Amino acid sequence: MTLTRRKFLVKSSLSLAGTMFLSNQIFATRTAASTTLGIQLYSVRDDMKTDPLGTLKQLSAMGYKNVEHANYGDRKFYGYSAAEFKKVLNDLGLKMPSGHTVMTGKHWDKNANDFTDVWKQTVEDAAIAGQRYVISPWLDDSLRKNYDDLLGMLDIFNKSGELCQKSGMKFGYHNHDFEFKESLNGKKVYDIILEHTDPKLVIQQIDIGNMYGAGGRALEILKKYPGRFESMHVKDEIKSTAKGEMDDEYDSTVLGKGILPVKKIVDLFKKSGGTTEFIIEQESYQGKTPLECSEEDLKVMKSWGY
Repeated sequence: MTLTRRKFLVKSSLSLAGTMFLSNQIFATRTAASTTLGIQLYSVRDDMKTDPLGTLKQLSAMGYKNVEHANYGDRKFYGYSAAEFKKVLNDLGLKMPSGHTVMTGKHWDKNANDFTDVWKQTVEDAAIAGQRYVISPWLDDSLRKNYDDLLGMLDIFNKSGELCQKSGMKFGYHNHDFEFKESLNGKKVYDIILEHTDPKLVIQQIDIGNMYGAGGRALEILKKYPGRFESMHVKDEIKSTAKGEMDDEYDSTVLGKGILPVKKIVDLFKKSGGTTEFIIEQESYQGKTPLECSEEDLKVMKSWGY
């Protein structure tokens, strides 16, 4: 893998100031028991880079109904405007309930006590594209060096939740591994995030694979914070032959082929985690193509009843 998810996000956040992503869709009425199954398009990132339309057609043909983007800049998703991309998806029988964009401190104007136009446009485009969730998947190093700076950013997260609610969406945060490695004032960063974000304003998208090498265990977290995880990145992990995706010793693999009890995790989170959005993500492929892995992952989730 030439570009890890971590490096991709760091690079994106550093080069970002004026253009980022996000997407959103007005909440459709759903029962508490209903779930959505989709794929994070970072799983097929190279395919999406060279042929986004052809890749989406293949995912649709496999049976996917939902996608989550990881590409927004200059008010475009994979080169399409929000309205254009929504039409592309609709024509293929796809929806985009959520998407990833990195929120940084640069998106908040302290003098105006308001979000910058860039972030407002991000949220606006998310709504146009039809998303329900606007999810930030990173927290810059500079924002987690001291406790007060972190709390200040989490307050902005809550404000972003209020902004998203005005368009019928929800704001969310997605974990990597540092949240379980790093501590401030004697608390893990992840605990601080959960304690200082309002569940009514900020949903948590738990990535059960990213945390593994740092000691994060999804089932232990569920016991501590039941009902807090509306969305999940579904992953399995395998020992890496080189440095892994989180710069540790693990890589993601086809669901059911690794060391995580994935079915037990998704079932329990569905039951008591408040989880309704299950999003497949695989970043390493062990000799197979990303699209082959995506198809296998979907078959596994369907065999589990999702």
